[in-house]
Amino acid sequence: MDFKKQKPIYQQIADTLCERIVGKELIADERMPSVRDVAVQLGVNPNTVMRTFDFLQQTEIIYNKRGVGYFVSPDAPDKVLELQRKEFVEEDLPILVQKMNMLGLSFDDLKKNVEERKNL
Repeated sequence: MDFKKQKPIYQQIADTLCERIVGKELIADERMPSVRDVAVQLGVNPNTVMRTFDFLQQTEIIYNKRGVGYFVSPDAPDKVLELQRKEFVEEDLPILVQKMNMLGLSFDDLKKNVEERKNL
């Protein structure tokens, strides 16, 4: 995994796991890979992965069965999409709007370009 500096590593790992949930690689009520397995696979400290799992548990994307491990929540795909939409609106959209203003692009310009690219 190629980590970016502008986002904490635990959040980047969470994003990757969320993509796997939405992509149906990780299925509802399926056991998650262990903290140690994820740490070894990604070459990071297990504490970083534990922080990722804590974050995902707080957002109700995964749940813990004490003594058994972590599992994907039944409504995890919906929770992931909700989280990603919120992140887009709070983080990405302000940058997009700022850039549009700087370039003199209107919402109609953007809408036209989006519609053109939908069919690609």
